[in-house]
Amino acid sequence: MDVSLLLVAVVVTALVFDFTNGFHDTANSMATSIATGALRPKVAVGLSAVLNLVGAFLSVEVAKTISGGLVDDARIGPAVIFAGLIGAITWNLITWYVGLPSSSSHALFGGLIGATWIAAGSDAVNFGKIVQKILVPAVAAPLIAGLVAAVATYLTYRLVARIGKRKAATGFRWGQVVSASAVSLAHGTNDAQKTMGVITLTLISVGYLPNGAPPPTWVIVSAAVAIALGTYFGGWRIIHTMGKGLTELEGPQGFAAQTSSATVILAASQLGLPLSTTHACSGGIVGSGLGRRDASVRWGLAARMVAGWFMTLPSAAVIGAAAGKVASFGNAGVVVVAVIGMAIAGVLWVFSRRGDKHPHRVVEDLAGEPERTKI
Repeated sequence: MDVSLLLVAVVVTALVFDFTNGFHDTANSMATSIATGALRPKVAVGLSAVLNLVGAFLSVEVAKTISGGLVDDARIGPAVIFAGLIGAITWNLITWYVGLPSSSSHALFGGLIGATWIAAGSDAVNFGKIVQKILVPAVAAPLIAGLVAAVATYLTYRLVARIGKRKAATGFRWGQVVSASAVSLAHGTNDAQKTMGVITLTLISVGYLPNGAPPPTWVIVSAAVAIALGTYFGGWRIIHTMGKGLTELEGPQGFAAQTSSATVILAASQLGLPLSTTHACSGGIVGSGLGRRDASVRWGLAARMVAGWFMTLPSAAVIGAAAGKVASFGNAGVVVVAVIGMAIAGVLWVFSRRGDKHPHRVVEDLAGEPERTKI
């Protein structure tokens, strides 16, 4: 396959991944606001889409991290990156179908690592940087966000007891709109950059950009638009899991969970850490459940989510490695990988239409009980 044609295929596939990242992670920003009734579902995803778009333009530090050292760009080509993206997209769609809020970021890293390993050997993967930039933040983010959310929730309810529930209800509803917006903005500053980094890595691998080059403007714009569109379509299955499954949420909890998550994500973006926003936001929700005295955390679901987090990187790596092996056979291999990837996506989409995690169902399940929106 001509290098230019393969390059176009990689860019398009990267933007498809960005789109799946958007609808997979909508729940991170808006599940709690929908669950407490602070925002209507369609309004929530629309607001989140706009702020994801804006956030993507605020920083490129995470993109530089991805394009500058996780793998040896001198030893891989567009076919390897294409295979890695197929691994990431496939795992994203599988976890979306089952409603599991796994990390799109780790799916991307896993797919890229697996494809690189099979194509260029283990020494082409910079494991030291992966531990430092990916694995350590993956463990730290939910713990920090959860601890901050638990303390913030406890203090918030103490404040509510002093000023009265009725007065506090309206304030926290508006506070949730602001905090949810902050999470969406933070998500754009971190997750959209991962696709920017992959496209930039591809351009570097074929010599179109020098080593260490920042993402070109057209890459930033296209990645921002793709993740915004994905966010607008909304991952209703995962919104249902995060909004209702982990704990019963009230206004103060939603505000505390979102504020803590946004703080952690924005800090990571400034440090160039490609953080899993799913981990941070899930940790914040669990922490808000711990901070409210009469709330209960569904630890069984939380354990299943954590198990999914541990599975994400190696599972995407296996899929990426398999795709990389097939793609190594040349043009025919790349075509086969593309066809199989589209077939898997099509099957999952068809089966998903039989479910009930659509906007109107989310309204009924999450915000359909008036008493749940009260403090």
